[in-house]
Amino acid sequence: MTPPESSQEGVSWRLRLLKGGHEPDPRFTLANERTFLAWIRTALALMAGGIAVEAFTGEVFDPGARKALAMLLLGLGLVLSASAGLRWLHVERAMRHGKPLPLPLLVPLLAVGGALATGILLAYIAWRPA
Repeated sequence: MTPPESSQEGVSWRLRLLKGGHEPDPRFTLANERTFLAWIRTALALMAGGIAVEAFTGEVFDPGARKALAMLLLGLGLVLSASAGLRWLHVERAMRHGKPLPLPLLVPLLAVGGALATGILLAYIAWRPA
């Protein structure tokens, strides 16, 4: 009995994406997936924060500061979600080929983005007339 054609297409797509290697222990693959989902949740929270800043802080911030902070949070969420997908793929490939895991670019990116957003808020509060 031959497998259905759609199954064969899925296998070739998977091989091209993961570039071969040996199937890792399912626990490691699932842990990689949980980490990916945690990064996605963080990205969604940043995007929700950006939307909330734009929608609900009209009386708190002037339009320029509000727009800058909202765009920073939304942009950080966008970059974080895309980076999470790439991170998942690179870790999965490394596990399949028995190579060391790649360093997470997401950590410094999130730290710098969070510090920048906090800096904008602090500067605005410090220079805002009482």
